[in-house]
Amino acid sequence: MARLKIIILEKHGDKLSVGLWADVPAARQPFYADSTKVSAWRDATADDNAALRSGAVAEKVAHIDLPGAENLAEVKPQLIAMWNSYQQKINDINPWKRYGTTWDGTAWANTGVA
Repeated sequence: MARLKIIILEKHGDKLSVGLWADVPAARQPFYADSTKVSAWRDATADDNAALRSGAVAEKVAHIDLPGAENLAEVKPQLIAMWNSYQQKINDINPWKRYGTTWDGTAWANTGVA
């Protein structure tokens, strides 16, 4: 499980860059696994990076426009909505639903990843 969910990375002018961490359903973690993965956040711990490498956590760097909004309190609800949307996408989109389904010339073996 992701230790954190939203990490503010940097601000350039009216743009804020954030890292979003989402928990990946267990059955899909092998498809997200990448032994070279490291977080965009330089202060990620060894455990954070291990979770990213194992596929337990997915990271997305997103950008949000802040026209005139310098007060972080004004932006927090937007950031939470972005994270909720990202987590929902990780939960809902499953391109591996039929992964491994095979046909032996006679019958189909239906498999897939939950």
